[in-house]
Amino acid sequence: MPLFAKIPFFEGLTPGEAESFARGCVWKRFDQGELVVDFEDCSTDVYFIVSGEVRVLMRGAGGKEMIFGDLGPDQFFGEMAAIDGLKRSANVTALTKVEACIMPASVFKSIIFSSPAICERLLTLMTTRLRASNARLFERSVLDLRHRLYAELLRLAHPRHGVEGQSIISPPPLQQDLAARIGCRREQISREIHAMIEEGLAEKAKGGLVILHPKQLESRISASLAEAD
Repeated sequence: MPLFAKIPFFEGLTPGEAESFARGCVWKRFDQGELVVDFEDCSTDVYFIVSGEVRVLMRGAGGKEMIFGDLGPDQFFGEMAAIDGLKRSANVTALTKVEACIMPASVFKSIIFSSPAICERLLTLMTTRLRASNARLFERSVLDLRHRLYAELLRLAHPRHGVEGQSIISPPPLQQDLAARIGCRREQISREIHAMIEEGLAEKAKGGLVILHPKQLESRISASLAEAD
């Protein structure tokens, strides 16, 4: 099986192209908790995740860290440094055992420039990430802590199997992680989650945090945004 067959992003390359480009890549495994790239690293490689999950942390001017997101199989990171050659803007750490294809910037750009379909795939992905970043920045600018938490929980949740109209976050999110995602203290998250449970908006279930009324949370976020306009 060609090496790139494990990476959907490269769909469209001919077998010859894939074999040629793959020669310039390194396949590496990382242990759980291992640092993959650090803030301000000068490396410009792109990392394609074959298996496992990593966490991306952003760091502000004052040194405060914020969880940008988690990435898993079929996703990648490092494309910005490969394109502009600047230092890394994030810290990436393995959440589980990870296998990744590490691609030099020169190889990455050769693939992008040689395939309009893959180039369009990259542009679409980067646009999606930019929209998500803009949405979170806007939320942080205009929403209070409670509504920022609602928005983050909705992003993390997926439909609950067998229960229409409910969502679940599984495994349940750690309070310190939620705090790092929306920029607050763990104690504040604890109080807000407790308030949601008391109000019947959420409940703790085996293996997850259940969002009982996602539509209601969405309505509250919309109302809060409307008040801010």
